[in-house]
Amino acid sequence: MSNRYSFLPPGEGTNYDWENDHTFVKITTGDTAGAYTLMEDNLKSTFALGLHRHDHHAETFYILEGALDFYIDGDWIAALPGTTLHVPPGVPHACRVANKKPARMLMIFQPAGFDEFLAELGKMKPEDFEDTAIMEALNAKYDIVSMGPVPAHPND
Repeated sequence: MSNRYSFLPPGEGTNYDWENDHTFVKITTGDTAGAYTLMEDNLKSTFALGLHRHDHHAETFYILEGALDFYIDGDWIAALPGTTLHVPPGVPHACRVANKKPARMLMIFQPAGFDEFLAELGKMKPEDFEDTAIMEALNAKYDIVSMGPVPAHPND
């Protein structure tokens, strides 16, 4: 009989080690029948994610280590360990590590599917990332509406 639960020790799960972060998928689309995806994101000192929104899914972030600056719906928020942020569908947001120091957070995507986006990114060739048509199609498939770079922070 197979287990009716998921168990992953620290440092395990499908992982994607990108230039600016190292993400571990902890709970997949398949684990939750599409309800949500849970990921651990280890953000490197260069991490910044431009302004975007999702029209059909929400994101929840729980900060474990380090500090992040989130730009959500026009507000800058300093997120320290223990901070929880929930971004409903349709709300523009961006984030970056604070003080150019690494950080770590849990992310929940509802409904699930972001793990499938990462899997597709993981199969791409470097030149595919530079192809606007490929990236626009992939973003559209996974409900990512790019809106520009990370907005200027008042402390910059």
